[in-house]
Amino acid sequence: MNVTTAMPAVPKPAPELIEAFRGASTSIISDNLARLPGAVGIKPFHKGGPLVGVAFTVRTRPGDNLAIHMALELVGPGDVIVVDGGGDESRALVGEIMLNIAKYRGAAGYVIDGAVRDAGALAQSEFPIFARSAIHRGPYKSGPGEINVPVSIGGSVIAPGDIVVGDEDGIVAFPQSIALSLLEAVKAQVKREADIIQSIREGRYKGSYGKS
Repeated sequence: MNVTTAMPAVPKPAPELIEAFRGASTSIISDNLARLPGAVGIKPFHKGGPLVGVAFTVRTRPGDNLAIHMALELVGPGDVIVVDGGGDESRALVGEIMLNIAKYRGAAGYVIDGAVRDAGALAQSEFPIFARSAIHRGPYKSGPGEINVPVSIGGSVIAPGDIVVGDEDGIVAFPQSIALSLLEAVKAQVKREADIIQSIREGRYKGSYGKS
C-alpha cells in the first residue's frame, strides 16, 4: 500500500532556540501552555536525558512500520521522529536497529504512540526514545502511511515542525511561532519556583505556591 509524503523536510528554527529548551522541564513548559497539551501514556525507554528537537511526523497503520522506514530515509539532524501508531501495543514499531538508523541519520529521538521492542538495548542507549510499552512481537511492513502530516500522540496533536521536548515526565510539543514568548515565561517560572524552594529552606514560606 502507498505511503504519501506531504513534505520531505520540516522547517527548523535557529539551533540556539531549540537548545534553550534543553534544560526546561516538561512540567513547567506544560504549565505555561495553560496545562492543556501533552501526550498521555508516553514514557521514556532510553537510559536517560532530555529530548529536544523538531517534529518529523509519521502516521501509520497500527502494527505496521513501513512508513517509519521510509521516513528514516528523509530525516535530518535535529528531527524528532514522531509516530502516530494509533496507540496500538500489540506489535512493536521500532527496535534496536531502527534506533541506530535514526541515530546515524542525526535524528534527535523518537516519540511513538505505540510499542517498541529490544527494551533492554534501548534502556542502555542515551538516544531518546519515548513510547507506550514494549513487546517482542514485530511489525508488519506493508503500509499504508503518511509522512509529515499532523498526528495525534496520546491525545495531543503534533504538527510537522513543532518543537518537541521530553523528559522523565513525558513529552510536550508546541508551535515554533510561540517558542520565544514561551521560553521567557518558562524562565520566569523557573525563577519563581527556585525562590519558593529557597524560602521553604530558610523558613520564610508564606503559602504563595498554592496561589500560582
